[in-house]
Amino acid sequence: MNSSDFPLVWMNLTQEPGHDHQKDFEEFEANLQRGEPFVLLTDTVPAEDHEHSPEDKKRTALWMKKNKVELRRLVLAMILVEPNSAKRLGFKAFAVIFAKFWGYPMLLAASRDQAIEMARELLQTDRKSSP
Repeated sequence: MNSSDFPLVWMNLTQEPGHDHQKDFEEFEANLQRGEPFVLLTDTVPAEDHEHSPEDKKRTALWMKKNKVELRRLVLAMILVEPNSAKRLGFKAFAVIFAKFWGYPMLLAASRDQAIEMARELLQTDRKSSP
């Protein structure tokens, strides 16, 4: 997770062996604790054969339960950059499941520039609608 350009937070979703998921949760929580809306962006997707261990699934579910309100209030969207239009179309069905699970939408962009533009529009709209 790279928060150096907050409120645009870039994530790398590829998992290296021995990846420290706890560090990911801590970085995510640090962004939530800022109390300001932000947008997650990524131009990486997990490998198709990527499987979470039962321990990872349980830890994620508990973490999400604990942070549910903040996730829904502060994360405006996850924007996935996918240049291939057929693959973007394939992600649309997954985006519905993703939104139900995480509590915020997954949007698709054809390029990093488009993703950044979409993120800025979401942030601008959110500022206008906030009291």
